[in-house]
Amino acid sequence: MRSDFLRKKMDFRAVFVLCALAGPVLGDSAISKPRSCADIRQFYTGKGFGTSGVPQAEISGEHLRVCRQGYTCCTSQMEENLSSLSRKEFEDQVKESGRNLQASLNGQYKSFDGYFLELLNRSEVSLQDSFSASFGSLFTQMSSVFHELYSDLRRYYRGANLNLEEALNEFWARLLERLVRALSGEHTLSEDYLECLAKQAETLHPFGDTPHELKSRVTRMVVAARFFVQGLVVAGEVVRKVSQVPMSVECVRAVMKLTYCPHCMGISSAKPCPSYCQNVMKGCLANQADLDPEWRNLADTMLQVAERLNRPYSVDAAVMSLPKHIAEAILYMQDNINTFNNKVFQVCGTPPKSSSPDEAMKRGTYPAEEISRTSGAGLEKVLSNVSRKLSEVMQYWVQLPSKLCVDHEAKTSDASRCWNGIAVDRYLPELIRDGLASQINNPEVEIDITKPDMTIRQQIMQLKIMTSRLRNALKGNDVDFQDTSDDISGSGSGMCSEEQCFHGTRVMVPSTNRPGHHPSPPENKKVVRGLSNRNLPCFALYPLSLATVLLRR
Repeated sequence: MRSDFLRKKMDFRAVFVLCALAGPVLGDSAISKPRSCADIRQFYTGKGFGTSGVPQAEISGEHLRVCRQGYTCCTSQMEENLSSLSRKEFEDQVKESGRNLQASLNGQYKSFDGYFLELLNRSEVSLQDSFSASFGSLFTQMSSVFHELYSDLRRYYRGANLNLEEALNEFWARLLERLVRALSGEHTLSEDYLECLAKQAETLHPFGDTPHELKSRVTRMVVAARFFVQGLVVAGEVVRKVSQVPMSVECVRAVMKLTYCPHCMGISSAKPCPSYCQNVMKGCLANQADLDPEWRNLADTMLQVAERLNRPYSVDAAVMSLPKHIAEAILYMQDNINTFNNKVFQVCGTPPKSSSPDEAMKRGTYPAEEISRTSGAGLEKVLSNVSRKLSEVMQYWVQLPSKLCVDHEAKTSDASRCWNGIAVDRYLPELIRDGLASQINNPEVEIDITKPDMTIRQQIMQLKIMTSRLRNALKGNDVDFQDTSDDISGSGSGMCSEEQCFHGTRVMVPSTNRPGHHPSPPENKKVVRGLSNRNLPCFALYPLSLATVLLRR
């Protein structure tokens, strides 16, 4: 038995000797020219890099840090250059998409802003033209009061720190003073007397119910308009700031592997698998995706405000009816001036007679129907355009990964012949959900989900603040919240304060469920054999050698 064992052992040794001797012979006959790097040289120079250091033929790739360490046409410097390029291109893509959205939002802002300011101008011109004809010299004495009213409305709409309700109250107080002086020409009114008169105005209602009605209608619409344009501005600023957030190191590696590693491996024609590309983008844009809930809330609330501004009694009607309401108030006081004076005299006393009394003002007339008429067609078109754009960008942040993949990924029909990050084959891992918390299962990008991006968390809080202002505007409330952008705890997916964040072991995304591969054995880095020479020639002799052993038995 021992002799049989020794004989078999010698037979197997003979197989390996034959293999070793035959290998070079077969290798010499099967050797082919090394695969040329001409394609990547052309591609590399097309990206703006020089050809210095670019191999003429493939080299062994143990030096690669991102791409697969097989046979390659990329040196370490080339891989580094292409990584930097992929980073720049990705960040430029995100910024360009953000600039397009910001420009669209800015266009909608300019459209509504221009319309509303023109609306105020039309209303003021209408008042001046009709009042100068209807009230004559009385209008001359009151014109500065009207001008201040429209100036306050513009300032408030523009975002000035102005209480609109107080501004309207101040307008009626100034108007009352001017009217009393004009309609009581036979009396001399001191400052103390005017102050006493102003205190009685709240109970005497010299202008009837008009001030209350005007406050209710105009305030609600102007408050809504103010915060509506602020919402467009804030949305644009959020897009600008979030689009400038730099990539992480892990994201740079993932994007390099997605875009340029196929070129280094000589399979530049292979397009990334759709799910593979989207997993990379979802990982790189995980923090941005966490904007989605508050972004949707803002857009949805702005759509409600737009509907409010375009109701039958719209902002058009509210602003253009200002002259009508003011005229009605003046005429009411003219008709009731004697009753008003008698009640004031009872409380404040009878003022002394004037030494040179002015001529009493005649009662004015006012063509109310002509001034209050407005079509509203222009407003409807403006708000329709804004609403359509808001609806289109409602899912911007969760759709961004797919948008960035459109030009990269393979067609659905090529799902089994696409670049999966390792080879041209089917991509097996499932598509990851959106948001930072979901990236714990992302096989392509390593992300520490316990450390959300603080810039983006601050923008999430800005969206919350703006949405709250808009919801109060829907109720007609002029609430100016204190800016709490620095207090970012509790907002968004993965949000945590400094005390709440877990600072222990980093939770990284494991690179699992990937198609397996075996690196090729290292060879001379200068020049390697062609594809036909990559399998050891000894494998071709195994059947012959095994047959020889069996025959000898």
